[in-house]
Amino acid sequence: MTTRLSLMKRVSLAAMLASGLSLAACGEEKKEEQAAATNEATTTAAAPAAAPAPAPTGDTKVGILFDVTGPIASFIPPMMDSVKLAEAEINAGGGLLGGKMVTVVGDTTGATQGAVDAATKLVNVENVPVIVGALMSGTTLAAANAVTIPSGVLQISPTATSPDFTTLDDKDYVFRIVPADAYQGVVLAKLVLDQGIKTVALTYANNDYATPLATGFASAYKAGGGVITAEVKHEEKQQSYAAELGTLAKDKPEALVLIAYAGDSGTTIVKEALENSLFTRFIGTDGLRDNKLIEQIGADNLKTSFFTSPSAPESDAAKKFEELYTAAYQSSKDKIFIGQTYDSVMLAALAVEKAGSTDRVKVRDALREIANAPGEKILPGDWKKAKELLAAGKDIDYSGATGEMEFDANGDIPGVIGHFVVDGTGYKQVGLVTP
Repeated sequence: MTTRLSLMKRVSLAAMLASGLSLAACGEEKKEEQAAATNEATTTAAAPAAAPAPAPTGDTKVGILFDVTGPIASFIPPMMDSVKLAEAEINAGGGLLGGKMVTVVGDTTGATQGAVDAATKLVNVENVPVIVGALMSGTTLAAANAVTIPSGVLQISPTATSPDFTTLDDKDYVFRIVPADAYQGVVLAKLVLDQGIKTVALTYANNDYATPLATGFASAYKAGGGVITAEVKHEEKQQSYAAELGTLAKDKPEALVLIAYAGDSGTTIVKEALENSLFTRFIGTDGLRDNKLIEQIGADNLKTSFFTSPSAPESDAAKKFEELYTAAYQSSKDKIFIGQTYDSVMLAALAVEKAGSTDRVKVRDALREIANAPGEKILPGDWKKAKELLAAGKDIDYSGATGEMEFDANGDIPGVIGHFVVDGTGYKQVGLVTP
């Protein structure tokens, strides 16, 4: 699990339903569950031959598979605003395939079985030709292996960062628009060394997001001359991490590198470390860069801490997205992954429009055609222009809010990583980091 990313209060599931977005399903993200979830669901997932018939008229559904509840629930409301922003733009600019685009939301509950259940409903009941999501690496992999790959449905994740996606035998159905954890781990190591920190303790959650990121960090940090005084893999959702923290603090390192979701184990670990005067400086990644951490720990206790997270380079596309988002929702500050979410929805819709139908194979094949050069540049806000160009048989090249969408053979794109610090009640990007 490089960053390119109205202050809206957390919306409830009921509020999302009222806004016209329907929720799909349920289920516990543990690596052990993935194999069982996959085996169970592959017997029920639709085969490619069961793809929905082309639908040039009427409404077209696009699946949104998000971790609405679970450890990253606090990330979701502004990301859902990005979904609604893209949906409104598309429908105001001529719609999709001659009708309206309708988003259908499935909740993974932040768990592998929940991801399989929700994805199965989106594919087999809602008959979507494309899914945006999931968000966590574990839920995204579970849905891909059990449902979207065997069913032949294009899946675009805005945020999944596990290196496993690069080598996934996905028959070109699975894509993501953030760099892999292995890359962020190397970047994090460089940033820590650049800050003059020569000794750290490292702890990371036992999940598909944290483990590869920690491995990449440890290797690069030690290669650069850093010393890891203790390394502990921890389980999520424990009531206490006192034993782990005792081991981590024993040799008095300068900081604790903590790679975990704030909502699972991160906040508890930081709180216990401070209460017992074991650590005062924490270094984390996007999973920890959660406003929940500041709310529960306090900005003063995090003033020497810093974080990395996928970001976006400055560009005309980024500026345009910022204008669109702030016009609709007042502010983009501290709203992580909103750009990636918007880009993913736009890519999904452009692929369907390019395909000219909801035929799943055609939609898959169309994604690279609208995302990769050559073609006339399409920026955020340019849906009507893109639709007209596609209707005229012209090539387009979507340039996203978070960068160029030039997919490689594995469905990965280059990315940028930002350096963030706590700033009052939120986070501030103070620079971009390259290896």
